Amino acid sequence: MSSLLYRNPYRKARRRSAFAGFDPVLTAAVAILLLMGTLLVYAATRNWYAANGLDPQYYLKRHIINIAIGIMLAWGTTVIDYRLLRAYTPFLWGLGVLGLLFVLLPGVGSTVNGAKAWIPLPGGFQIQPAELAKISIIVGISMLLAERTHNSDEPTVRDILRALAVAALPILLILLQPDMGTVFIISASVVAILAVSGAPTKWVAGLLILALAGGFVATKAGIISQYQVKRLQSFVDPNADTQGSGYQLRQARITVGSGGFLGTGLFDGPQTNGRFVPEQQTDFIFTVAGEELGFLGSGFIVLLYIIILMRAFAIARRSSDPYGQMVCTGVIAWFAFQTFENIGMTLGLMPMTGVPLPFMSYGGSSMFANLIGFGLLQNVHARHQG
Repeated sequence: MSSLLYRNPYRKARRRSAFAGFDPVLTAAVAILLLMGTLLVYAATRNWYAANGLDPQYYLKRHIINIAIGIMLAWGTTVIDYRLLRAYTPFLWGLGVLGLLFVLLPGVGSTVNGAKAWIPLPGGFQIQPAELAKISIIVGISMLLAERTHNSDEPTVRDILRALAVAALPILLILLQPDMGTVFIISASVVAILAVSGAPTKWVAGLLILALAGGFVATKAGIISQYQVKRLQSFVDPNADTQGSGYQLRQARITVGSGGFLGTGLFDGPQTNGRFVPEQQTDFIFTVAGEELGFLGSGFIVLLYIIILMRAFAIARRSSDPYGQMVCTGVIAWFAFQTFENIGMTLGLMPMTGVPLPFMSYGGSSMFANLIGFGLLQNVHARHQG
């Protein structure tokens, strides 16, 4: 009996530790985005599906399933101490590379909008290995730059080259799809992690120059598909092909602008209900917010992303473990760049690259990756609290 009385409090403390220490502000901001995204995905698809005799809740049901799976993945990410993830990092990185290789095999990957980036699954679902590769690259290079065999505050040239090699192979495989949007996001994370690791400024500046030069060479060499080149041209001159490559951008700007200050009301957007913006539930979900929630609702969404980034910065700053700081920094750069790119392309401020809006757009792989990233932030925060 005495042994049971001794063990039970310990077990209860351990049971609480899986949930205690979470950042409530970060959790609330992500939860609100998930809820708003669900409503906007439904608003973007219900009328068109109903008018064509299809299930108006088709995307709503699948989006809720994706969120449920993502929440379980986020919780699973927090259960294991992030410092113990180092032991599994080579395995995670290997899985990421295998997924990227598998999608390129003939007859396996499916091509959407010029990119062979999806693996079809039963039930009409698809998985995009490049989304999950973001996680493996962030934890991989963070591990290499945090575990140094010397006493210097700066990583050596060898440390940096090993970290870049870990990122280079997945990036090359993603380029072969090609998926330039994901490459830019991963590159932003790599540069941010290197900067936080204490690497000399010349490495950070050199990588930025290399990224710009690589994009130019990829365009000239034909690695970037003609479809993506036309998207870039439509960004430079939106009126060049308003019925072709520039159509989506033009309609997106019209849809956002038609919402005014307060919006037309949820489910009452004429542009959205008329399906003028193609694939509005995925990459252009922000146009639904702009039309139906107006400037006020869209501004609230932007505010939520700012709160998420601010809380993530606070978590990274409080972490005394270099590995935790680098992982948080990689996730911050990922969320910040992807959010800016998505909203920016909706407003015509950035080229169209086909990246979803974190926590809001429809898409299983993206939702899973985003919530795993959220779980990593909470993991670092919870262990710091403990």
